[in-house]
Amino acid sequence: MHLTHKFSERQKLHFLGLLVGVLAGFAAVLLGFLIDIVKSVLNRGFDGFLFPWQYLVLPGVGMLLSLLLLRFVIRDDIGHGVTKVLLAVSRNESRIKPHNTWSSLLTSAVTIGFGGSVGAEAPIVYTGAAIGSNLGRRFGLSYRNTTILLGCGAAAAVAGIFKAPLAGILFTMEILLFNMSMSALLPMLLATISATVISCLFRGPLPLFPCTTTAFSMGNIPFYLLLGVLLGFCSLYFTGVTLWLEDRLARIGNAYLRWGLCAAFLGLLIFLFPPLYGEGYDSLGALLDGRPDVGGGALLPVLLQSPWGLPLFFLLVFLLKVLAMTCTNAGGGNGGTFGPTLFCGAVMGFVAARVLNLLGAGVPEQNFALVGMAALMAGVMQAPLTAIFLIAEISGGYALLLPLILAATVSFGTVRIFEKYSIYTKRLAKSGDLLTHDNDRSALTLLNTRDLIRDKYPRMRPDQTLGEVVEVVASCTAAVIAVVDGRERYQGVIDIGNIRQALFRHRDYAKLRVYNLMETAPALIHDTDRMDAVMRKFEATQAWRLPVVDADNRYLGFISRSRLLTAYRAELKEITQD
Repeated sequence: MHLTHKFSERQKLHFLGLLVGVLAGFAAVLLGFLIDIVKSVLNRGFDGFLFPWQYLVLPGVGMLLSLLLLRFVIRDDIGHGVTKVLLAVSRNESRIKPHNTWSSLLTSAVTIGFGGSVGAEAPIVYTGAAIGSNLGRRFGLSYRNTTILLGCGAAAAVAGIFKAPLAGILFTMEILLFNMSMSALLPMLLATISATVISCLFRGPLPLFPCTTTAFSMGNIPFYLLLGVLLGFCSLYFTGVTLWLEDRLARIGNAYLRWGLCAAFLGLLIFLFPPLYGEGYDSLGALLDGRPDVGGGALLPVLLQSPWGLPLFFLLVFLLKVLAMTCTNAGGGNGGTFGPTLFCGAVMGFVAARVLNLLGAGVPEQNFALVGMAALMAGVMQAPLTAIFLIAEISGGYALLLPLILAATVSFGTVRIFEKYSIYTKRLAKSGDLLTHDNDRSALTLLNTRDLIRDKYPRMRPDQTLGEVVEVVASCTAAVIAVVDGRERYQGVIDIGNIRQALFRHRDYAKLRVYNLMETAPALIHDTDRMDAVMRKFEATQAWRLPVVDADNRYLGFISRSRLLTAYRAELKEITQD
């Protein structure tokens, strides 16, 4: 470690960016390997899809194993990986616990390998971010550079699992680090390129979803615009139902009861609609190849009696995939929404194309499935650039760049009319923990109320005398005195400037008590208050300093306006520094 002192922090950041990329690339390869191992063990001896009883049982078994690992081995909540990374940046100084470098890999491999209807991308993003965070702390980097290294890990994880370096950088810029400066670009490039190289060495250089698309026709532009609008509303459904159902299932306090209900429902859904099994990438690949694979669903013979049966089947798959994904996570499994977003986008792109073709439009279904992936991702994640270039990179479909841009932009614009926040940021925005492109608001979000408290002020009891107040004033330079009871609960404040005349009335030294002299503060700050709420209290009262109390009204100290503004200016300078 002492050798690192010879290098500047910028040099260490570049080296560590490369190292994080290599480690995140290996983590992405390892996660894919573990998922494949679990699948191959379970599927050994069977050709094609699993037997129906296994559809009913295996996903629930995987969820239970993940739940037991979380409760008895990891002993921490590691779900909602991307949201957790955002929270670490805004509320925990970019600190992520060391176990997150492996715990998400283990639980998501079990969940997905057994058929849980979720994606591996959010867990690997959490893993990559944890690698960056812990290396940054290990090498003593500043908060700002540790945050950049965290972003390098997340970008490298996306690049490694998709073999898409540009999409990894855009993902971090659009979703994780809103205020990333140009100084972060070089280490992030080093991270994503190294992760992509590692992934290609072990998994081959071909795109993740190589597909045969037909040439783009300018005459289909109106249809792509309509697809963007449709996928925008599908994005609202995806986000709204996911968050709503998560809240409802979270009300079931008994984890094993919640697992039982979710496992039974998930098994039934997969039995009826086999494309819901696992990540769904086999079905997605089939759609991109122009050969939709329904997997022998139990309802299929009835639906296929009509040419409209196949698009209806896949429409139901889309609607139910959101439920299957949410039940997997709520029941104890660990996975993300990234993969299901890609799957659902392809499904709805195919459904839209097949319906148009049944009406005589003659549009290419593979193209629409591919463009649908970008459109739904742009709406759900509210990250249109990530969606456009990720789909182009994982499919080799740069020939469709124009329709990708059109549909993703229209979908994003449609969603923004109704919903300001993405599936990752909605809850953080509600709780006040979200960093935004607004530097002023970001600076306030990063400040912690407890860090600004100063307890240098003397304390007195309400029944003490004026004479004792004079002794305290003579022995300190504080401008105020906090008044507390025997249990340190806040009672009031003495402003020494306001009692100056009383200090010279010797005849009142024994008669006047503290409770005769103290005032009520114009406002109280609670140690759990967000910094924007603290700022509003100062603005409303025009006070110079305000007392801080905890939930039991115990006095903790004061926050002064000058201390708050100094900290705010320092934080603003930090996040805008290039």
